[in-house]
Amino acid sequence: MRILSGMRPTAKLHLGNYFGALRNWVKLQEEGNDCYFCVVDWHALTSDYEDTSLIRYYTREVVTDYLASGIDPEKSVIFLQSQVKEHAELFLLLGMLTSVGRLERIPTYKEMRSELKDKDLSTFGFLGYPVLMAADILIYKADAVPVGKDQEYHIEFTREIARKFNSLYGDVFVLPKALFAPIAKVPGTDGRKMSKSYGNAIFLSDTFDVVKKKIMPMITDTNRKRRTDPGDPNKCPIWLYHLLFNDDEDSRNMIMEGCRTAKIGCVDCKRMLLQKIKEKMEPFWEKRAKLERDQNYILDVLKAGSRRAREVAKKTLEEVNEAMKIGL
Repeated sequence: MRILSGMRPTAKLHLGNYFGALRNWVKLQEEGNDCYFCVVDWHALTSDYEDTSLIRYYTREVVTDYLASGIDPEKSVIFLQSQVKEHAELFLLLGMLTSVGRLERIPTYKEMRSELKDKDLSTFGFLGYPVLMAADILIYKADAVPVGKDQEYHIEFTREIARKFNSLYGDVFVLPKALFAPIAKVPGTDGRKMSKSYGNAIFLSDTFDVVKKKIMPMITDTNRKRRTDPGDPNKCPIWLYHLLFNDDEDSRNMIMEGCRTAKIGCVDCKRMLLQKIKEKMEPFWEKRAKLERDQNYILDVLKAGSRRAREVAKKTLEEVNEAMKIGL
């Protein structure tokens, strides 16, 4: 299958991004799929257009995390959206097919405007970002897009636009499907969903010492007030981290039993978790540190990937213009 997915460079990536997306992307790559992984910097402007000072910095950070996670530029195309201008042209053309009312009915449009009240989202760019997302996908004729459940509607919207285009002008576009990975629950340091906007994230760029400072103060089972009180792992965010980082079933069973019988305390549990985090993440941290020291390599990967992506995008756009009878 041809796979397309991307991330916005609006912040550093965190463990939620790693377990929720990056590990699955690497798996799709290693299964031999034709993978295109993008940094969608134009999408960053849909909500963060007032301050663009960090977009280039976060772009390099995101690509560093892509590479450290195991995405291989020899096997997958890693590219920057703004370096493939055909995205913008297809966005314009697909916008001609899309009504304002249809965009206003997209659930995430109202949700995000409600959540981000501190930002002016009454812009054409924010209203039209689902069309830009559709252009990102359709220009590569992607068969599948790995997404979370919250993005399922956008894939259906993309299919809707593709069907309308194909019915009007002829079959140019593939109808992509949403590809759902097993959901990984990654709580933030406050127990809520991990998010940079909540200030509760453990970033992939954090050192072990920083991770330790974030893990040790975390609230565990609130009913376990004393060391001798039995706990319930299912009510403790630290247990969810053990499920992610501790692959030893016997060890997990020991921790679960120790918590329920108060044979181990929460501090002991956190120390065991930190050891597992160190074991699992140390290869990533070492690779990331090496990549950070070679920013020219990061830029070269993006430039080469963007050239490869543009070759595909140009061919699709030629088909689109021919189908629509645009140009000479």
